[in-house]
Formats: sequence, C-alpha cells, structure tokens
Amino acid sequence: MVGLFLGLLGSKYLAKFVCLMMTFFFLAVCLAGSCFVSIMLKQILSKLPRKSQKSDSLDSAGIDSGNQTSNSGNGVQCTNIGNSISSRLSVVKRVSSAVFPASIMAGVEAVEPNLSFKDVSNPQKQNLFISKLNLCCEVSDFSDPDKSNAEQDLKRQTLIELVDFVSSGSAKFNEPATAAMCKMCAINLFRVFPPKYRSNSTSGEAEDEEPMFDPAWSNLQLVYDLLVRFISYSSLDAKVAKKYVDHSFILRLLDLFESEDPRERDCLKTILHRIYGKFMVHRPFVRKAVSNIIYRFVFETERHNGIAELLEIFGSIISGFAIPLKEEHKMFLWRALIPLHKPKSVGVYHQQLTYCVVQFIDKDPKLANSVIKGLLKYWPVTNSQKELMFISELEEILEMTSMAEFQKIMVPLFRRIACCLNSFHYQVAERAHLVWNNEHILNLITHNRQVIFPLIFPALERNSQNHWNQAVLNLTQNIRKMFCEMDEELVLTCQRKLEEENSRLSEAAEKRKLTWERLESAAGFQPAAANMIPPVKPAACPVAC
Repeated sequence: MVGLFLGLLGSKYLAKFVCLMMTFFFLAVCLAGSCFVSIMLKQILSKLPRKSQKSDSLDSAGIDSGNQTSNSGNGVQCTNIGNSISSRLSVVKRVSSAVFPASIMAGVEAVEPNLSFKDVSNPQKQNLFISKLNLCCEVSDFSDPDKSNAEQDLKRQTLIELVDFVSSGSAKFNEPATAAMCKMCAINLFRVFPPKYRSNSTSGEAEDEEPMFDPAWSNLQLVYDLLVRFISYSSLDAKVAKKYVDHSFILRLLDLFESEDPRERDCLKTILHRIYGKFMVHRPFVRKAVSNIIYRFVFETERHNGIAELLEIFGSIISGFAIPLKEEHKMFLWRALIPLHKPKSVGVYHQQLTYCVVQFIDKDPKLANSVIKGLLKYWPVTNSQKELMFISELEEILEMTSMAEFQKIMVPLFRRIACCLNSFHYQVAERAHLVWNNEHILNLITHNRQVIFPLIFPALERNSQNHWNQAVLNLTQNIRKMFCEMDEELVLTCQRKLEEENSRLSEAAEKRKLTWERLESAAGFQPAAANMIPPVKPAACPVAC
C-alpha cells in the first residue's frame, strides 16, 4: 500500500513530503524538551530555601554593629534592625557553614532570630529556636562594663527566651538543634582562663582566700542553665547527641573546673554528673580523664581549683559500682585517691576524699588494709592540721574494718597512734585519745589487747610524766583506768616490762657517760705528751704481707 501510494504521488512530490515530515518531527522534539526542562527547573527551585523580603533587606543593609537596641513589647527590638541583625546573621552564616554539614541543614528554613516565639507559627518555632541559638554564638566582651551594652542586653534577652522555650518542653532536639546547641555552648563556655596573680601558695591551701567571680557570669549562668536542661531533656536521643557531646567536648568541659568562680564549678559538677548518667558510652573515658587530672595535680602542679567538685561527683559514681569491684576501679583507689592525701591543700577537699575512700571500703572491706597503709605512708609529721584530718579519716575507716583486716595492720597503725598520743600539739594528742571512745574500735582493741597494750602503754606513761596540757593528762588517766578494768594483769605485765626497759636504758646511758668521760680525759692528756715525745716510727712488720 505504501509503495502504491508513493508511486501515485510521483517523484516530484516525494521530496517535499519527506522534508515536511522531518520538520514536524523536529518541532515536536523541541517542544517536548523545553517542557521537560522547565518542569525540572521548577522542581529544583521549589526545593531551595526562600528568604523573606524582610531578611533580604537585612542582608543587604550592611554589617555595622555599633547601633543601639531598645526593649519594647515582648522582647528586645532593634532601633536600627537592618545593620545590627545583619551583622549577627553574617557571623552565624560564616560559622554554620563549617559546623553544620549540608546533610544536617537540609530542610531547615532560616527564620529571623529577633522574632519572638509567640509571633511565629508552631511549625516555625523549631527553626526559630535554631536561629536564636546561632545568634547567641557571638561572644560578648565583659571586661569593660561600658562596652557594647546593647549587644549584651540583646544576647541576654535571647538566652532567657531560649531557656524559657526549653523549659516549656516545646523544643525538639533533632540533629540540627543538637548541633546548634553544642556549638553555642562550646563557643560561649570553652575559654582560656587568665593567669593567676595570687600568692605563690598552692591553690586552695589558704582556705580563707576570697573567691574570684567572673564578670561575665550573668550570661554564663544562662548558658549553663541551658546546657543542663539540654542534657536532662527527657526526649533527648543519646545516640544522636553523643556525636556532638563527644570526647573532645568532655575534655574541654573538664578543663573548665580550673575556674576560680565557685558558682561555675558548681554548675559544671551538675552537668558532668548528668553527662555521666546520660551517656553510658562515655563513662570509661570520663573516669580516665578525671584520673589524669588527679595525677597531674598530685605529682606535678599541686594546683587545681576543682578537685573537691570532681571528688564529689566520684562519690556518687563509686556508690553505684557493681560488686565485685573491677580491677580498674581498685587501681583508681590506689593510684589516684590515696595519693591525694599527699598535697598540702588536702584540707580543701578532704571531706569529699574521705567519702570516696569510705565508699570503696563499703563495697569491698578487704581494701581497708591498703587504705590504712596508704595513710601511714603519707602521714604528716610536721603539719598538725593535716594530722587531725588523718586521725578523723582513720577513725571512719576503722569503723568499717573487719577483725581479720585489722589484725594485718594493727602493729604499724598503733605505733603511729602512740606517737600521736605523745604529740606536744594538744589538739592532736586529744584527738588521738578520743579514738578510744568509738565502740567498734574499742572492741577491736579489746580482742587484740595482747599486741596493742605493749605498744600504747609506754606512750601513756610518758604523757603522765611529761605532757604539759592538763586536758591531755586527764584523758591519759582515763585510758589507763580503762586498760586496768579491761585486763589488770596485762597492765601490770606491761608496767614491769616498761620498768625493766627503763632500767636497762639507764644502765646503757650510764655506761655511755663513763665512756665519754674516759675519752675526754684521755683527749686532755695526749696533746701535752705529744709535744714532748717525738713521734716513733712504726716497727717493721715481722710477717711478710
């Protein structure tokens, strides 16, 4: 049929027909292609975030940050919004491009951070929350109270709005919000502290020193409050948050315990405790990092402001250890906690240190032997205040010590207590005598009196003869009376042995005195004879050497 049709048409019209068909086909292809391209462009443009007309005007207004702001309505409004907000947005854009990957920021629509949460719809509140977090990333200078008051007020008002928004439970900490929160906290909190201009004494040694307060605390307190609420947020996904609250974040947080502001250290204590409870994967790292801080403090610097707060955190951590204790936890006791008795500034954190040690012994009573050996190793000889603290800690440990562990350590222990009984510092001597008032310790002494009485009795005798303080003399008489009521025969035996030992020492002293007298008389005679008689050459040795 086609051949017949072409034959009828003739060769003249065939060429025209083919050209016409090719033209129609080319036009159809062009029209279809243009429609497809336009559809694709529309889809791509629709996915791009749109800026409102107001934000465009703000971005084109310049970055002058010297304009003033004023409070009006529900929040802080800018008198010259264009320049001030544009400067803040430009800072946020420069930082966010490096912190937020494109995959995280996908689908996050930019919202003007100066708006109030009441002025936006519920779907936009989350984006406004992120925008306000980015706005607070600019660090204010509080060293000069007259500098940038407007900017500081704007930032403070924004932080207050953020705290209220998170407290209301309306915030959703998805990955962009979590990243923005951690970035804002890191920029505002992680900083280098100025050098310390105090006296050369170790930090915390002088407990009567006035604390130093940070001038930027009004804003820092809000950031800390926000961080606490973020870590404690019930709907926070730990798997997402641990990517931003990572090891580096925790290390920088631990560095802040060097702050001399006690208010900041108290906030850090709460935050670190919440992080330890929230992120189980970070627990071994936190313990290791705190151990390193203690090692550096004990063996290198002996300067740190936050040892008491760190030990307070560890007190609750140790109480949660499972039984039997892991070897890692015992090593922390032996290598970190016991050496903490060495520094001069132990009085600042001794209460927290004692609590940690007692918690360990409560978990494993067999550790009492090691702890008492450590106390005897670092026992202060010339520092009476430290000696008082050691005796108090020793009494708490002995209250939890079993009979078997007590018998392993009682000989060196009561030799040290005997020295304390004879101390000429009356407070140390009194405190050592008061150990006998503890019923558990008295029971341990009673069952082991055959060993302990001979160690203590000479010290009591020396006190009754030589001590200058009447209160100490009275306590000594009370303990002697207690010993007599406990075992009078043993006391008489100790008395006889002491008298024999004293007589033996007197005879030895008399012999030494006579020997020295003979030496002195001989030394006084020899120089005169030596001047008169010439020296005699030694005779030749008859025996060949």
